[in-house]
Amino acid sequence: MSTNKIKHIGVFTSGGDSPGMNATLYAIAKTAEANGIKISGFRKGYEGLIDGDLITLKSHELKKITQKGGTILKTARSKRFMELEGRKKALQTLKANNIDALIAIGGDGTFKGLLAFSEICDIPFIGIPGTIDNDISGTDYTLGFDSAVNTAIENIDKIKDTAESHNRVFIVEVMGRDSGYIAIHSGLMVGADAILIPESGKDFIYLLDKIKNYDSEDAFLVVVSEGDELGAELVSSKIKEVNPNVDLRITKLGHVQRGGNPSALDRMLGIRLGVAAVNAISQGKKNAMVGILNNQLHLTPFKEVDKQHQVNTELYELLELFGK
Repeated sequence: MSTNKIKHIGVFTSGGDSPGMNATLYAIAKTAEANGIKISGFRKGYEGLIDGDLITLKSHELKKITQKGGTILKTARSKRFMELEGRKKALQTLKANNIDALIAIGGDGTFKGLLAFSEICDIPFIGIPGTIDNDISGTDYTLGFDSAVNTAIENIDKIKDTAESHNRVFIVEVMGRDSGYIAIHSGLMVGADAILIPESGKDFIYLLDKIKNYDSEDAFLVVVSEGDELGAELVSSKIKEVNPNVDLRITKLGHVQRGGNPSALDRMLGIRLGVAAVNAISQGKKNAMVGILNNQLHLTPFKEVDKQHQVNTELYELLELFGK
């Protein structure tokens, strides 16, 4: 499709919500309006795309909610879109509303959905990485990751206060799915005694070595990623086996990490990626995700996005240094 025919862009948020999505929507609408392009938002992700549940987005209205967490468009995971019939209905929605291009804010599952959709739909698709897990290749940081880490730090600091008062061992489980990024960043910044992530097998050995002789006036803090192969409960039982005298508690931060106001970094990231997504469409790009690599905007084809963002060597070295 010729780029000078782009008159109407649809946008939706899909999968898990993440702080900064509303700021991204504002940037998309602002950039589109500056280029004479209409923006419509589909509610509830792919479900809204199938059902034709859409609203017109205006930048002056979105500007008022850039500080809010969550997503004004709502979000959902759609089993119907996984089926060809669901994608055909979504295509009918796009045609009925004269939509020339589509922007999706979500994770790797969202982009896989767009890749499957591209087999029957030839309009430009551009993705924006929105997930607190920071588990997507093609970008150094995903939208919402920094906010989630800040939320984790704020809560773990409070837990550490009460742990110090009682000389307790506290296991704090953070989110991240199969990625240890939230655990590493939050654990290092709160001075955790052990950090357990899915990507490492040595971290648990370090923990047992440190905890078996623990008898201190200080608290002992363990940060565990939810995707770690052991999990908070099993870690607790193993600690009790090697040191049955410890006073131990488990706290799971859960979905509190996905809520709250986005950080300054996530607001700026959302604005940069929102502008970049519209510009990419205007330049004739398609089936790719906009991201930030080395603080520079970067486009990654959807076919390469499913490769997980790996924990780099420097972070492994920090994990070992502070974990021993």
